Amino acid sequence: MESQIALTKFGHACVRLEKAGRRLVIDPGNFTDVPAALEGAEHILVTHEHADHLDDGPVLEFLAAHPDVTVRAPAAPAARLAGAAGAAGVSAERIIATGAGEQFETAGFAVRTVGGQHALIHPQIPVVANTGYVLDGLVYHPGDSYIVPPGPAPDTLLVPLSAPWSKVAEMVDFITAVRPRRAIPVHDGLLNGRGLPMYRRQATTFAERYGTELVVLEEGDTAWIG
Repeated sequence: MESQIALTKFGHACVRLEKAGRRLVIDPGNFTDVPAALEGAEHILVTHEHADHLDDGPVLEFLAAHPDVTVRAPAAPAARLAGAAGAAGVSAERIIATGAGEQFETAGFAVRTVGGQHALIHPQIPVVANTGYVLDGLVYHPGDSYIVPPGPAPDTLLVPLSAPWSKVAEMVDFITAVRPRRAIPVHDGLLNGRGLPMYRRQATTFAERYGTELVVLEEGDTAWIG
């Protein structure tokens, strides 16, 4: 099992990936139990600056308690964290700005960055930077975007299920455009117990029509990839 990736879902859009005993976490936001999600993490990836994807306080507390952990995020949230790092007892050098078109290795994972911008919420709301992450060529976390990554389809797509910037048709089109073997719904923290099953049914119906298996993870559940 050491060559496989264990992907555990936490609140909303946050996931933890573990391989060969090494862990990284993507998008520890304020709909998430951040200390639980970050347990054992060597590196944190942030897709964009919104609070539901980056909860600054608990992240900085974790960095202060774990001096070898580093963070990558787009320029604006990286600068925000770096500006508060000194007061939290954290070196700003551990917070690294990133954007689309990069490749690097961290916590035992090969990471490729894609995208560039958050999906449009409204023409009068400024668009912020958004970086999606493809890990080991197998797992794609797009953040708040429906950008199709270039190259071979990833094995597993983390598909945003519901958001103020999204509608069901766009979510379905994203799954069918990426054509992963498997899709795991994320970004579902705004849905209640009545709405969540409906969104999951819609995603399942269209994913299966195009040969993609939809795998629903509840909070704390783990899927094995690879």
